[in-house]
Amino acid sequence: MKTIKQLLQAKGYAIKSIGPEESVFDAMQLMAANNIGALLVMQDNKLVGILTERDFSRKSYLLDKPLKDTLVKEIMTHQVAYVTPDYTNKDCMALITEMRVRHLPVLDNDQVIGIISIGDLVKDTISEHQFIIHQLERYIYSTPR
Repeated sequence: MKTIKQLLQAKGYAIKSIGPEESVFDAMQLMAANNIGALLVMQDNKLVGILTERDFSRKSYLLDKPLKDTLVKEIMTHQVAYVTPDYTNKDCMALITEMRVRHLPVLDNDQVIGIISIGDLVKDTISEHQFIIHQLERYIYSTPR
């Protein structure tokens, strides 16, 4: 089973982030422009929260004010579930299921080095299963009958 370090090496380390004092309107524009479902909320190179589409859909309407006047810090998730590079896909799937989240920042010595989504984990799991199936098929068809 792959570690998150290996998964990030294949996927890439790029993250998209926004500051807590930025507007939710700007955050939604950034998400839309990058076709992503979450932004890491960073202040002074430190992870202070995460803003997801779920945060937006569930919290922004409660404030009853324009998106341009709503700050990221008002609707972001402050307590962020995260992983380190030595976690495995299986570890992350368990955490995502338990915490009911879709994105996990990857931290190494308190520094953000990437982000893993449930889509990344599912894609990796499918790839691993396809490899196993292929190996089993090769074994079956190469065995004399």
